[in-house]
Amino acid sequence: MKMSDEMKKDLKTHLGYNDNELQEFLENPRNIDVLSKTLDLMSKTIIAEVIESHGCNSQHKVGDKFYFDGSGNLLTKLSPKRICIYALSELDKLIHSANELLYAGINPNEMRFNQASCFDSGLKCGGWGNIVMRLSVIERNKLK
Repeated sequence: MKMSDEMKKDLKTHLGYNDNELQEFLENPRNIDVLSKTLDLMSKTIIAEVIESHGCNSQHKVGDKFYFDGSGNLLTKLSPKRICIYALSELDKLIHSANELLYAGINPNEMRFNQASCFDSGLKCGGWGNIVMRLSVIERNKLK
């Protein structure tokens, strides 16, 4: 991937790098590969939908959706006003897996293990409640 000086300047500013750090970043072929797929990645929206819920202290219900951009940043304006940190923290592995599949040119919706449960074990196991979430990836322009 050939980067213009303007692109390098924007990247340096965005990441807060000095000249040496930018050079080190650009010398890593994996970074260049990821950058070459950025436009495709940013055209995606990652959705974690609650598919089971019982006793959730944060009141997450079946059908609730947590929205992330293609890089895994929570889209707060689209997501519920309150999101349990224990649910959110379980999504990092799924979002990372979706990103890796996208980088490899594989449809992340073909991920075999695309569900995660919040940290709380639920009432029957000594906790309070539990939710299960399913991850999917859609084209950003198909977001309603």
